[in-house]
Amino acid sequence: MMQTPVLIKMGDLMTDDEFFTFCQMNDTLDFERDSNRNIIFMSPTGSSTGNTSSTVLGEIYFWNKLSQLGYCFDSSTGFLMPNDAVRSPDAAWIQKHRWEVLSDEEKEKFAPICPDFVVEVRSKTDSLKYLQEKMAEYIANGCQLGWLIDRLEEKVYIYRPQKELAVVESFGQQLSGEDILPEFVFDLKLIQ
Repeated sequence: MMQTPVLIKMGDLMTDDEFFTFCQMNDTLDFERDSNRNIIFMSPTGSSTGNTSSTVLGEIYFWNKLSQLGYCFDSSTGFLMPNDAVRSPDAAWIQKHRWEVLSDEEKEKFAPICPDFVVEVRSKTDSLKYLQEKMAEYIANGCQLGWLIDRLEEKVYIYRPQKELAVVESFGQQLSGEDILPEFVFDLKLIQ
């Protein structure tokens, strides 16, 4: 059964700091916040989805370890987007110079930055439409490259600013990090 996460309408009842504290006090639960400041309750991911996310993040990590061009983040990381949403992609990467200008205090909370690269992995219960809207939000907030990996249909939707959505129709191919992650190649056979 496809579903969207549970949304609790909050308006301006919590500041950014209060939302961060709320999340820390309830650290056994996963939350995001939309641009209207509504709290979104996220369910834990299934094992297959978690394995896919970890595989992708692992490959990004090893590429980044060699290139030393930026910083990698897992699905537990919240980012405060320019539109006021707090999002936690399944995998994210930020260029070194963009991350290093943030203060230590900003890095300890939901960093006020949109990642340069994000990955979302669709699980069996995820609504494709919801995830597509989330990917469009990343791009609208400054993300330069995004991959929505649809495990159910074995497709990848590739998002870039001011470019048409590209769709990779099978997991028998490789994805390129393009100019954002230079020389990074992800073999989709790793997640078949």
